[in-house]
Amino acid sequence: MAAVSDRLPTFPWDKLEPYKKTAAAHEDGIVDLSVGTPVDPVPRLIQDALIGAADSPGYPTVWGTPALRDAITGWLRGRLGASAAGHRNVLPVVGSKELVAWLPTQLGLGAGDKVAYPRLAYPTYEVGARLCGAEAVVYDDPTELDPAGLKLLWLNSPSNPTGKVLGKEELIRIVAWAREHGILVFSDECYLELGWEAEPVSVLHDDVCGGSYEGLVAVHSLSKRSNLAGYRAAFIAGDEAVLAELLEIRKHGGMMTPAPVQAAVVAALGDDAHVAEQRGRYAARREALRTALEGHGFRVEHSEASLYLWVTRDEPCWDTVAHLASLGILVAPGDFYGEAGANFVRVAFTATDERVEAAVKRLG
Repeated sequence: MAAVSDRLPTFPWDKLEPYKKTAAAHEDGIVDLSVGTPVDPVPRLIQDALIGAADSPGYPTVWGTPALRDAITGWLRGRLGASAAGHRNVLPVVGSKELVAWLPTQLGLGAGDKVAYPRLAYPTYEVGARLCGAEAVVYDDPTELDPAGLKLLWLNSPSNPTGKVLGKEELIRIVAWAREHGILVFSDECYLELGWEAEPVSVLHDDVCGGSYEGLVAVHSLSKRSNLAGYRAAFIAGDEAVLAELLEIRKHGGMMTPAPVQAAVVAALGDDAHVAEQRGRYAARREALRTALEGHGFRVEHSEASLYLWVTRDEPCWDTVAHLASLGILVAPGDFYGEAGANFVRVAFTATDERVEAAVKRLG
């Protein structure tokens, strides 16, 4: 076990503990804007669906119930513009982080293979490459990569941490390049419902993929849109050959979404009202924090989508973390997401209205 863990970087969030203690010592308590975990209630109709399926004594299936597959494919067609999506194009997963971390291993990648991801990115892309012994490669523009040995290309739009959105024409260009070189594309689109100054587009949109999902898989989560981080509810969609192989592997591994969670996902994907309500909460918090941060001397870059503001005072990120911790505000240092983030911090707007108001007051 030590040999496997030795491949991995230090768990980044452990480094924040001293600053968390400083922030927690504030007389009015900590405002934690670091991790970005949902704090608002799970919508009632989703809770009811979970409770209604609580009497589930048998094993669930890895592929999910027909009702779940119907809900996912209906959402793909209606929300993403993936008009050709069918049951063989979908697969539930036990939260998106599990999928990201173990995907290269499940694809059979290893030494001599390359896994590419954005220069500023969710750390688990690198972890997935390291777990299987593949080479991790970062990019600014994926089409400038050497395609030799490149087996898996991660896209992330909207981006975590920056909130940057890849436009439709850029996605079309990247997809064409990847297909030309036989490179499998996995597009992490978990923040797609949270566009503010741009409208995120899926790689599965008919205009992007040309109605064919060959070589393309999109990753989606209900953690953010529906406050279901605690449910571990996510799914992937796209190339049926890739998903069929993953289904077989995951069946052997017993990687099953619990039956009550499957029922909850059906309810969540069938209702748009709770998504709009939650967007409204986040929009108000985002605007309040952005105004306060800019007034405090920060510059906001990108941040046109997702649940974060990517901000800088043009100083080392840990200096910024320390400064904000002295005000009782905890944020994530930009270097968690790559060396290019060394002068930035990521500020989540997932705290309660009361805590966001407290942060605004302190920044003022």
